[in-house]
Amino acid sequence: MTAVPVQPGPRRLREMSGKVGWGIVAWVVGIAFFLLFSGMGPFLTHSVVATVGSTILVVLLGVPAAYALSVHPVKHWRDGLFFFISTKMLPIVAAIGPLYVIALKAHLLDSIWLLIILYTAMNLPLAIWMIRSFMLEVPKELLEAARLDGAGRIREINGVILPIISPGLVSTALICVIFAWNELFLALNLTVTNAATMPMFLISSVPQEGLYLAHLSAAATVASIPVILVGWIAQRSLVRGLSMGAIK
Repeated sequence: MTAVPVQPGPRRLREMSGKVGWGIVAWVVGIAFFLLFSGMGPFLTHSVVATVGSTILVVLLGVPAAYALSVHPVKHWRDGLFFFISTKMLPIVAAIGPLYVIALKAHLLDSIWLLIILYTAMNLPLAIWMIRSFMLEVPKELLEAARLDGAGRIREINGVILPIISPGLVSTALICVIFAWNELFLALNLTVTNAATMPMFLISSVPQEGLYLAHLSAAATVASIPVILVGWIAQRSLVRGLSMGAIK
């Protein structure tokens, strides 16, 4: 005998779609109640401010630095590139002591400005290397034509280079957002309450009395939503940026 699959009728399809719709509504309402009554608001705000602020600084500092290391290479540019990447070779645990002392002397402990500065320093070397690789893909003929038209370096960057490498900038910014959003070690050791971030809230969801899976799962879901939304919105530019230079 041959089994013949039974297709659900229109009424059954409507019932299934209704259940899915109510399930989504219940999920959204549950997340909203969790945001209102779990005390997550300050943690979420701190993470958003630190992540967005550091990402903006990384892009603003990374573009001129990458320009000086690719389009118009400065003297000893190879040494500069090696210096930037060498900062990623030091384990962060080896630098936490000096960072704590510096933050203490500068009165920046438990401050959102400290996290913005540290996240910027953490992501800037990688961003410079990525943006430089995108700038190397800009056709030299376009740059020469812009110079013949009398374009200065600022106009060359704004009018020629940035429109071409904008997908690469989006992908670089998204990677910086992910790294800054998920960073825990610095926030855990240098903040307490005034600048505590979402990863610290997730840790607080695992008390010594026991593991509350429902609370932890809800917190993890909410913590993942912003990065997922940013990636979904920027997915087209992300794919174009990560594939720049792959096809000659």
